[in-house]
Amino acid sequence: MNKAIILLGCNLGNCESTFETVLTLLNKTCGEITKISSLYETAPWGNQDQSFFLNQVLQITTTLNPEELHFHTEKIENELGRIRKEINGPRTIDIDILFFNDLQVITNTLIIPHPRLHLRKFTLIPLNEIIPNFIHPIYQKTINQLLFDCKDKSDVIKKGN
Repeated sequence: MNKAIILLGCNLGNCESTFETVLTLLNKTCGEITKISSLYETAPWGNQDQSFFLNQVLQITTTLNPEELHFHTEKIENELGRIRKEINGPRTIDIDILFFNDLQVITNTLIIPHPRLHLRKFTLIPLNEIIPNFIHPIYQKTINQLLFDCKDKSDVIKKGN
């Protein structure tokens, strides 16, 4: 059984409802969600002229390989109205595969681990909540260490409890 770590992001529409739908679809098509972070409201990255994002990280156990998982996550994005107009632009849903076991994958359409996760608090903070001691396969540091070293000064605010 494989373990994948996935980041959800949204800043258009009812993001909490969209996340619930994504969780249902992932459970149905990809595997079992075994860990899930809190929701975090985060400042936009890159293009600042847009609404704040809602982000969440989850762990899923799956029999799929990385490319199959990527196919299904893109299909879910498309089903939920994801339109790719601009890099770092507003979106109804973004589903990124951050880690897949401790593999390094590079294809024309997929890079794992996600190449910029160590630069972004909106990814590291929820990762640190669910897998603080996971060792990044390239940097050989725990998520907790990567968060400590991160220079990102963006606001990342935990929602709810």
